[in-house]
Amino acid sequence: MVYNQDLAKKVSETLLTRGEFVEKKMFGGVAFLYNGNMTVGVTRDDLIVRVGLQNYEYALSKPGTDLFSPTGKPMAGWITVAPTGYKKPADMQKWIDLSLEFVKTLPAK
Repeated sequence: MVYNQDLAKKVSETLLTRGEFVEKKMFGGVAFLYNGNMTVGVTRDDLIVRVGLQNYEYALSKPGTDLFSPTGKPMAGWITVAPTGYKKPADMQKWIDLSLEFVKTLPAK
């Protein structure tokens, strides 16, 4: 699995202050799960962000974002964010916050 381990470490360190997360290898990278639900992840140099359907179009309108299509078919409610979209720590924090806002509405698995 090829993914930016420095980015994964930054995401992990950011999440440590937000509650209990489980790190799991997924989508050719690493994902961070809250109550069994994936929130954010890292594949190559991109963030994978689970934003939900309500925030999907909004998220895709932001710089550096794209559809998340691990099998060639986009997964609605999930996006990728290229390095240009999270280059500032505050930008990465916003993506993590948006994901957590959605995932906390889901039942635990």
